[in-house]
Amino acid sequence: MNPLELPFSRTRHDRAAHRRSESDLVDRLRRGPDTRVLVLHRKRLAVVGHESPRAALLAPGGLPEGTWVYLGEDHGASYAALLLPDDEGLAPPEGADGWSGLRELTSGQAEALAEDDDATVLVHGLSVEAVALAGWHATHRRCGRCGTPTLVVQGGWARHCPVDERETYPRTDPAVIMAVVDDADRLLLGHAATWPAGRFSTLAGFVEAGEALEDTVRREVAEESGVVVGTEPGDVVYRGSQAWPFPASLMLGFRARAIGTEVRTDDEEVTDARWFARDELYDAAASRELLLPGRHSIARALIEEWYGAELPGTW
Repeated sequence: MNPLELPFSRTRHDRAAHRRSESDLVDRLRRGPDTRVLVLHRKRLAVVGHESPRAALLAPGGLPEGTWVYLGEDHGASYAALLLPDDEGLAPPEGADGWSGLRELTSGQAEALAEDDDATVLVHGLSVEAVALAGWHATHRRCGRCGTPTLVVQGGWARHCPVDERETYPRTDPAVIMAVVDDADRLLLGHAATWPAGRFSTLAGFVEAGEALEDTVRREVAEESGVVVGTEPGDVVYRGSQAWPFPASLMLGFRARAIGTEVRTDDEEVTDARWFARDELYDAAASRELLLPGRHSIARALIEEWYGAELPGTW
């Protein structure tokens, strides 16, 4: 099988982690003529354009005060994110036209990402990194041990507690997501309790402490649908991963083989789960009886990999 095409995994820039320890890094970024900045407010990006907005890369001069985070470099240019305070109704900075969430931007740029457009892929990779770091900073302003306000260090990649001298670094929560297929080559999709009627996707769940990824796949499928996944080599196959910074996940995609087809949902997280043949899934998606995940998601990639072509409809 060829690698999955995953929009949130696309990147062009070098994160240049060796520069994060430079004591004057932020000052140099703020003065650098080759620095370009993504500005974020409440994890939403400042954008340019109205009909087809794109994340704005702004010069550092004249930007408001906030938390600076070093993102990396590309072809001699340095890139940073500026995280603004959570004040209500904050206007976008000069040079930007508004604010937009990362998912909306990615959906609007799906074609350019698929065509490997250099400029789009660069800004997209920077945006995924910036949104993930913005979410982490928003929830780690105080020390987890003593409650003291922490200081931003290492170019925004750590927070330091001045009382117990402890540094905290960004963490990512691993989660598995799987296309479960039976011996008749049908696909299992589930409906979450919190979703509108008709919305279905692949099953997914977080990795627990001390658990292997393959075991997580088997456990989550069994818990949510009652379906048993095989334990033989090849019954759980890794297909790819992508960051999912909503707020801090890494989605690990798998294809899994079911050794039974009886469905029994938990009725708490998943209220319905069904097996779909290819023609049945296409017809349901085309009529919008069934709403499939967005084209920026790894769930959509796993579904269309199984189907063998692009499917109609989206959330």
